[in-house]
Amino acid sequence: MAVGLALAAAITAHADPLAGLPDQRDDLNKKDRVRVERIVRPTSSFTQAEQFELMQGGAGTSTKLVNRDALSHFNANLTFEEEETFKLGNALFRKLWVSSPSSTLASDGLGPLFNGRACQSCHIKDGRGHPPEGAADATSMFLRLARPPETDEQRKTLEDYLIASVPDPVYGGQFQDLAVPGLKAEGRMVIDYQEQPVTLADGTRVSLRKPAYSVADLGYGPLDPETTLSPRMTPPMTGAGLVEAIHPADLVNQADPDDRDGDGISGRLALTRDPATGEIAIGRFGWKAQNATVRQQAAGAFSGDIGISSPDAPNPYGDCTAAETACLSLPAGIQADLGDTEAPDPVMGLVTFYSQNLAAPARRDVDDPEVLAGKEVFYSLGCAACHRPKYVTSRKAENPAHRFQLIWPYSDFLLHDMGEGLADGQQVGRASGTEWRTPPLWGIGLTQVVNGHTFFLHDGRARNLTEAVLWHGGEAKTARDGFAALAESERQALVKFLESL
Repeated sequence: MAVGLALAAAITAHADPLAGLPDQRDDLNKKDRVRVERIVRPTSSFTQAEQFELMQGGAGTSTKLVNRDALSHFNANLTFEEEETFKLGNALFRKLWVSSPSSTLASDGLGPLFNGRACQSCHIKDGRGHPPEGAADATSMFLRLARPPETDEQRKTLEDYLIASVPDPVYGGQFQDLAVPGLKAEGRMVIDYQEQPVTLADGTRVSLRKPAYSVADLGYGPLDPETTLSPRMTPPMTGAGLVEAIHPADLVNQADPDDRDGDGISGRLALTRDPATGEIAIGRFGWKAQNATVRQQAAGAFSGDIGISSPDAPNPYGDCTAAETACLSLPAGIQADLGDTEAPDPVMGLVTFYSQNLAAPARRDVDDPEVLAGKEVFYSLGCAACHRPKYVTSRKAENPAHRFQLIWPYSDFLLHDMGEGLADGQQVGRASGTEWRTPPLWGIGLTQVVNGHTFFLHDGRARNLTEAVLWHGGEAKTARDGFAALAESERQALVKFLESL
């Protein structure tokens, strides 16, 4: 299994992969440190909104009208010149790619196997995807494919964080349900739901739908018997650059893999390699936090979702494998006068900049008594132990727009065991088959407005926020059971608080 020479050369000698990660912030003076520690301390007062709570993306928060474009505005801290860069990136994010050869030379290279023709096809209005419903397509949800390592080389490559998982030998790491003309798609995703009734302490009955996943109409023979299927719904892109700007020491210090404080929560750091440096880095993006940077996430999506090569993922055939010979025989879309990949820089850089600078939306109803009551319930149940409310970003963040901002993402960005109910059985990097990254909650209350639905969790099985909470298990089971024991008015208050984010 080949890996980049630069990455292979950068593997460090020390056995402990955490050894090179900082546990102290190096961007703050003593006065700043005291100020930051004070402002990020969890609140114990719920009679009024906290200072700056309305602006959950810091000074760059979008205060635009709440409508379908509410998650698509640029960070308000950008300079005038950066606004232009953002808009160019937006145009490329929306661009529909076409198959090769084509008269639109700067837009060909699609596939040959793919899940969508544009970034916007999956990240609808920069918000949350949805599971296939009725005749709707599956472009905003797909299946990840992975299997246990079989060889020492595979095991070593995983241990060194050079890959996150071992792909299926025929279908690769992602199941593609679309193909360019003349080529068979890999197949289609099949979902079967079973309703599971749950009775809450006050007698309220809630039905949870449990999905089972399979594939049909396979185009290239059977899957490996050991290959697991993990559904992934596209998450919203809110505030990604601000997440990138959180100082790594803040993430290191909140990890508690051995539950030393005895609170039942044992969040672990996800680890990967930063493709730009080859060094061990903290994973922050993706459902299992397999990517360290926004650019790494974008390059993976270009390759896996659209089949477009970039400087970071230069294979013009995307996720086509050696077994899919028909795919590999088709023309690529590389134009030598534009670069040696189908999405060379500046394309990759512009899309990355756009993705980094989508603003977090302003909160709504922060002083509403029911919202404040719901916030108190959120804290009392222990939800804030994983959905950490706030951070102050690094003074050394690459973009000045992201520096030293008080942000409210409501996530610790760590891996947590969520129990068998949500398990996909698939190891990705350090994440086991029951572990998931805590998803940030900012913008969650705008899902209906922006995307026209209220499907939540990694596969959209939850049809509303109540169902989403009731699916929590593992480390979150105590909080889930506490929610189930609440009076209806308290549950409604908690939901209203979440809808204000």
